[in-house]
Amino acid sequence: MTTPQNIRSVAVFSGSNFGGSPEYAEAARALGSEIARRGLTLIYGGTAKGLMGVVADAALAGGGEVVGIINQRLFDRGHLHQGLTRHEVATDMRSRKARMGELADAFIALPGGLGTLEELFEVATLTQLGDHLKAVGCLNVRGFYEPVYQLLDHAVQEGFMKAEHRDMLVLNAAPDALLDQLQQWTAPTVTKWIGQPGS
Repeated sequence: MTTPQNIRSVAVFSGSNFGGSPEYAEAARALGSEIARRGLTLIYGGTAKGLMGVVADAALAGGGEVVGIINQRLFDRGHLHQGLTRHEVATDMRSRKARMGELADAFIALPGGLGTLEELFEVATLTQLGDHLKAVGCLNVRGFYEPVYQLLDHAVQEGFMKAEHRDMLVLNAAPDALLDQLQQWTAPTVTKWIGQPGS
């Protein structure tokens, strides 16, 4: 196992909508406040929409540094949050995600849709492959990420992934506890291949 993380910046992936319960915005607000309270830098997608705007507003209100990475198309549509510490405009979604990954020491997914889930799985895959050794967590508000964990558990049972890679995804509904867990997280050292020569 590797050593625990030295987290100074956290990339947060989240929905550009608010979701069907006020608990989602409350959790996003609590996460942004906790990130600021700890003196961490928030890296996020740069817009004021949905939970993205909520987490950014809360971090800024707490005196935190907030860096927005927005893609050109959304920037051109006027979606940039106007109160950020700083921002960068990326060419497209792929370069936007890559830049967020470069700047972040760890990742947290709030509830969200396709984009949020895609970002979550991409950074988890990069950790699995050893392309980076960064902790990945989910703020499990209203049990939102339980079905994702069940799917990963099913993949383990069906022989498509190892339990260590299922378990590297940290789930917690409390922002402070989740950040504590990410700080103590260690990367798995097993390879991704199961029962194959040279793995």
